[in-house]
Amino acid sequence: MRTGSVVLQVAAPLMRTLAEKLRINVGLAVADRSEMVYLESIRYNRRASLRNVVSGQRVPIELTSLGRAWLAVAPADAREALFAEFAARRTDWPRLRKDIGKAIESVQQRGWCVASWQPEVVALAAPLKLESAWGYVLNVSVSSTESSGDVAAELSAPLLALGQKITRAVDTREPAGEMR
Repeated sequence: MRTGSVVLQVAAPLMRTLAEKLRINVGLAVADRSEMVYLESIRYNRRASLRNVVSGQRVPIELTSLGRAWLAVAPADAREALFAEFAARRTDWPRLRKDIGKAIESVQQRGWCVASWQPEVVALAAPLKLESAWGYVLNVSVSSTESSGDVAAELSAPLLALGQKITRAVDTREPAGEMR
């Protein structure tokens, strides 16, 4: 998938440019069952972190900004099936369900959501709105002691701008019709 993905071929250099410019982490992922799988992860965080994310790494949909952004645009039946799975295996499901609902609302209203599921790591994610492919989610993250709101205020505009650049570049590229 990595070598054949037009989305990844277009996105990777744009992701690297943003990561280097802002000294942040930038990732691109897709869903696989109840996890998000990183297709690309470029690490340029300002602060050292014990967390190292690499291509192929899996993270939980229900806890991460990547997963929550994906849930915001997922078909209703897929979303409800995952919710049933999470409810069956997570004792903290009622709280998580509320957090996911807020993230979905954020994506619908602002185009992105934020989550901080690892200590001192704040991540924002936005689904890509591609004509030729579905299910890709872009994220930016930093290791920070700042609040999620402060990090979001700083990184939401660059995240959305990167998503728009990738979308324009992919949608104007030929051949169209890649499914993932």
